[in-house]
Amino acid sequence: MIYNIPYIAAIALILLGLYALIFKRNLIKIVIGILLIENGVNLFLITLAFRQNSITPIYPITGDKSMSLPVPHALTLTSIVIGVCVLALMLSLIVHIYRHYGTLDVRKIGREKE
Repeated sequence: MIYNIPYIAAIALILLGLYALIFKRNLIKIVIGILLIENGVNLFLITLAFRQNSITPIYPITGDKSMSLPVPHALTLTSIVIGVCVLALMLSLIVHIYRHYGTLDVRKIGREKE
């Protein structure tokens, strides 16, 4: 049961992110929801790479020990770098939207000022 806690945390992060993405109207809260989903997926990838009593895969001689999986770690590092770039793009778009419309509410964006 204790080994399932990271999976439960990853699912909780993804569900909280989906809730914020679907039900929130503020653009900043939507971006936070996207970040929660991203972090949940990253936690899930790292949890998949975990092996009990394993060693890092950089040693050439392992003996009788198993090695942890290196591919999910590489995918997670790549995902973090891409996530930072996407976050910067989203925040810059939000700044431009706020300057143009004067609001962050998605219901009021795109409508003519009344």
